Amino acid sequence: MLRFRLKELIADREFKEGRVITLLEIAESAGVHRITLSKLANKKGYNVTSDVLDRLCAYFNCRIEQLVEYIPDEQMPS
Repeated sequence: MLRFRLKELIADREFKEGRVITLLEIAESAGVHRITLSKLANKKGYNVTSDVLDRLCAYFNCRIEQLVEYIPDEQMPS
């Protein structure tokens, strides 16, 4: 399963910038639908396109492995 670290990246950026960052702000800046961001942040196992991942990496200025983590099925809680 892929785990998206969107919430962690948002929290890090909020801390660095000393302000609240909304999903709407990210959506507008990155060119991604707000609903897609909400699903990424809250829905386990949500499926996204590589274009969305590319845009988010560009927005957060991060590498893909900072945004997405692979967790083998046997490590997932049942």
